[in-house]
Amino acid sequence: MPLALRPVTFQYKPSIDPKGIPQFGLIAEEVDKVDPDLVLRDGKNQIYTVRYEAVNAKLLNEFQKEHKQVAAHATEIQELKQHLAATQKEMTTRLALLEKAVARSAEKSAPTLAATTSTPEEK
Repeated sequence: MPLALRPVTFQYKPSIDPKGIPQFGLIAEEVDKVDPDLVLRDGKNQIYTVRYEAVNAKLLNEFQKEHKQVAAHATEIQELKQHLAATQKEMTTRLALLEKAVARSAEKSAPTLAATTSTPEEK
């Protein structure tokens, strides 16, 4: 809901504000399209104004929901980082064991290879 609202700068008609002081707010017709409960209507059911107190409450509610979601994502990221670190440690250990096994295998097969390998001059 909050991202659908478009803040604007406007000035009241001179009959309402002769100094023309810039105002900040929302366009009631646009707010009505997003959430009709956020506008007031006159006796002819025409849009009259934005219910800013209700907009503020809705924005706070949306902010709180987003904040909870961000906190949940932060927790999930931390858990994933811990899992990744544990996996990296395990992979490093496994690689070291594999390298040792390959080295032992190479040591055991080295004399056998030397004995079975001959160059053309030796034949």
